[in-house]
Amino acid sequence: MKKHVKIYLDHHGYTTADIIPCEVCPSVAVDIHHIEPRGMGGNPDKDVIENLIALCRDCHSKAEAGAITKEELKALI
Repeated sequence: MKKHVKIYLDHHGYTTADIIPCEVCPSVAVDIHHIEPRGMGGNPDKDVIENLIALCRDCHSKAEAGAITKEELKALI
């Protein structure tokens, strides 16, 4: 399990068996997204709960494309 996923699950009290809701829409989350990207090589300073959000595949794609802004995501957490 990736470090940022463990941080998210532990913070919210989820296990790997839980169904985690997308924080943007009513779908099931499949990704724990970094709001501020870690960049190449993975900056560990970005692996903090304030920078992580659970997203479904569609919302994750929209966030990566900028259709859902970082500011909008930050307002949800």
